[in-house]
Amino acid sequence: MSEISRPPAAKQVPHERTVHGDTVVDPYAWLKDREDPDTIAYLEAENAHTEAATAHTKALQDEIFEEIKSRTLETDLSVPSLHHGWWYYARTIEGSQYPVHCRSRTEPALPADPSEPIVSPADEQILLDENELAGDSPYFAVGTFDISPDGRLLAYSTDYDGGEKYTLRFKDLESGATLPDEVPGTYYGSAWSADASVLFYTTVDDAMRPYRVWRHVLGTEAGADTIVHEETDERFFASVGLTRSEQYILIGLGSQITSEVLILPAAEPLGEFRVVEPREQGVEYSLDHTGDSFYIVHNRDALDFELVVAPAETPGREHWRPVLPHTPGVRVTGVDAFAGHLVVTMRRDGRTELHLLPLVDGSPQPGRDIEFTEPVRTVRPGGNPEFETSVYRLGYTSLTTPTSVYDYDVATGELRLRKRQPVLGDVDLDAYESVREWATAPDGTRVPISLVKRRDTPRDGTAPCVLYGYGAYEASMDPWFSIPRLSLLDRGFVFAIAHVRGGGELGRRWYEDGKLLAKRNTFTDFVACGEHLATTGWTSRDRLAGRGGSAGGLLIGAVANLAPTTFATLVGEVPFVDALNTILDPTMPLTVVEWEEWGNPVESAEVYAYMKSYSPHENVQARDYPAILATAGLNDPRVGYHEPAKWVARLRATATGTRPLLLKTEMGAGHGGPSGRYDAWRDEAFTLAFIIDTTTA
Repeated sequence: MSEISRPPAAKQVPHERTVHGDTVVDPYAWLKDREDPDTIAYLEAENAHTEAATAHTKALQDEIFEEIKSRTLETDLSVPSLHHGWWYYARTIEGSQYPVHCRSRTEPALPADPSEPIVSPADEQILLDENELAGDSPYFAVGTFDISPDGRLLAYSTDYDGGEKYTLRFKDLESGATLPDEVPGTYYGSAWSADASVLFYTTVDDAMRPYRVWRHVLGTEAGADTIVHEETDERFFASVGLTRSEQYILIGLGSQITSEVLILPAAEPLGEFRVVEPREQGVEYSLDHTGDSFYIVHNRDALDFELVVAPAETPGREHWRPVLPHTPGVRVTGVDAFAGHLVVTMRRDGRTELHLLPLVDGSPQPGRDIEFTEPVRTVRPGGNPEFETSVYRLGYTSLTTPTSVYDYDVATGELRLRKRQPVLGDVDLDAYESVREWATAPDGTRVPISLVKRRDTPRDGTAPCVLYGYGAYEASMDPWFSIPRLSLLDRGFVFAIAHVRGGGELGRRWYEDGKLLAKRNTFTDFVACGEHLATTGWTSRDRLAGRGGSAGGLLIGAVANLAPTTFATLVGEVPFVDALNTILDPTMPLTVVEWEEWGNPVESAEVYAYMKSYSPHENVQARDYPAILATAGLNDPRVGYHEPAKWVARLRATATGTRPLLLKTEMGAGHGGPSGRYDAWRDEAFTLAFIIDTTTA
């Protein structure tokens, strides 16, 4: 074996942790120090080993990349959105990594056939060319992209390393000039005043928690900006935005289970924000504005939330009047308010739904669902910037239906398909089928699984399968279409999504049953889904791969220890696998705000013991593990690169088997991996080649 292909062995430096009388020695704690030359050397050695260990799949990687590329319409145009007389859209250009943001006074024509050329309007105005801004940087991302209400100015922010701290700039769209105003170190979210003289934005603290909302007066130095709110409770995030009506600036303050909203008339940007309803532990609410009312979605005495209305002048809880009362099992997730109607987003029977309520003289009337026929599908709000409109735009997709954009006529109920993501080449989408299955967890709970495969793929246990999962923060992994996934399906794979507890697929209770001291349900649900697929002929244990990212990477790491014989392969992308050590350290990014999700092991010996029982890094044993690929981003502010690095180091030193244990670190990126679309396709091709190689050998 050559030196480059020999697996690296991380040095071991004993580091003691004593909490609640429990002493643990962590020999890889030194990897948290990215300033230590040994840390970078180790990550680079792991990258070299991963490259050597997967060299035999290079031809397969190239083949999959070319499949993705050839099936994707590289020069394309988004469906234009009308706002204040301008049509806004984005273009992608063959060979370019990033989109070009544009607008025109005339609506761009979408080709009826993807083989037809994209023709830009003669009056097109380029607002922002991300390729030009990115230059030769290996990483690039836009954070804020915010047009002023009068259409004259663009506020935008950029990040060149994946660390998610952005520099905010302003562009005069009439002259094309970039203004001298420049604000470094900003975060996501912004809101313009009505006269575009002021922009509100957010910044983060040392733990990457957005905690300050600032007011920037155009034409002044960033050093003169004013803090309009500083959130001192370390559990709470701060955000800022403008209502669609452009009448109110909103500051949202939220922990995992509690929220509060502050409001300010957009015409009074130098005024003082006022509270809609003071925060109450365990009560969440959000709102939108139309006419003289706020429409508020809340969960006070309503587990799955309900919709109420309140006067804009006196929006406190004593003035809330029900619009859609709480219905157990129907999770109301939000409301979009327009001049003449409301659209309520909700979840029912594990599916997303859109419910429209007309407004007559400002009062909501009996509503109707926007209906679709596919049982396994996802429908979501689309881009709807215009407040005065009779058309509602929505997005639709399923495991077999490419991402689609529809316009819904509010008056007639007619759905008009504006665009469906083209899939080029000889792909026959009718050759694929999707179904819904149910697994049974150890406690008897039925767990839904969404599956897709080619119709000619046999169900006799011979098909390899990828099972995807997340299961945290009430985030739902709703079915979605994927061009890269076709490269798996056409090679005889089944793809499945395990809708495990901790997500929000089946309402708030589904989330609560997969967090805190019920967190292990997330992992046992996923194992139950894998066992169900193996025992009912969809696949077999030696052909089954599990995949998840971030908190879903914690799921993958926990499953590696809990049920290593259920899976042949596990892929953890930026995985949260050193969960206990991270949640014990309040100085780490996002730790304190996470205590309401995982528990506080600093204060509670019970939480400490519970987290220690499942935290992947804590539970590596001398056993044969599945083939494992872990990924990391050196600049990741959400899950530190050291977590997957420590996990792989301990696996390498402890595991007894011979299957590959690989770490791949993006040395110039963050949580989302490579930023350019071609780089992202190559990264996905690498992962898919690893899965194919380790499940079909």
